[in-house]
Amino acid sequence: MTKAHKTHANRNKTTTNFKKAQSHIARIQKMLDEDTYCVDVMQQNLAVIGLLKSAHQMLMEDHLHACFENAMRSGDSSKKAKMIEEILTVTKLLNK
Repeated sequence: MTKAHKTHANRNKTTTNFKKAQSHIARIQKMLDEDTYCVDVMQQNLAVIGLLKSAHQMLMEDHLHACFENAMRSGDSSKKAKMIEEILTVTKLLNK
């Protein structure tokens, strides 16, 4: 894992989404402990999935606008190839 080298515009929104997802997960665990109606639990689960998808999208956008863009402008062909490979790897994981 490499360290970011440029400010990421969506960092606060992304962090907020992760915190909200964490809160929803705690609620889901409580709902399961309390034997809450299945559909209510599934709705909370879908809320978590939505928050995580949104956070992923913001992370990807920031990465493309900062790290990826810098690599493509660098003139370093190995840096460019590595960055493209990283994007492909993340995209493959997303599509699993």
